[in-house]
Amino acid sequence: MFNQILDKVLPVKSAFAHCDIPCGIYDPHEAQVAAHTVIRMTKLLSEVKNDPDDNKADNSSDFKISRLTKVKEEHAEKVKNEVRVIWGDYFKTEQIEKYPDLHEKVFKIMKAASKAKQEISLEGSEELLKLVQDFAEIFYQSKGLEVVRVKSGFPTEGEIVSHK
Repeated sequence: MFNQILDKVLPVKSAFAHCDIPCGIYDPHEAQVAAHTVIRMTKLLSEVKNDPDDNKADNSSDFKISRLTKVKEEHAEKVKNEVRVIWGDYFKTEQIEKYPDLHEKVFKIMKAASKAKQEISLEGSEELLKLVQDFAEIFYQSKGLEVVRVKSGFPTEGEIVSHK
């Protein structure tokens, strides 16, 4: 009852925006960097597991594995968050119609990122990056931008999808 009276006294106009704060700033770059980080942490974890010097009685390898795993999992979750925000806030119906497999691609990214958190698999981590790069290509194309791939300069020796 009070809300109805308040609405009559102080009418509120509806506002529509594509996200909570209509900033218009979206970019899959952070998701790609996070996916590269997952690859790097996976490689470092494999090195620790295979290095006899890291398997000392002082448990230093346990601490190293713990830290690397934490970072790997945080960045896999960052991939999910970055992609989810772009997918949910940026893409509109007309873009989904133009890229009908976008929902499936996002689903695969979510699953691959979850798997990357659960496992120490270089192949799985590299698949995550590939999926994120495919997503980045669609994103830039949807903005009418020409897509380019550039060497990342990261220890992963992979690429970053960007635009001209």
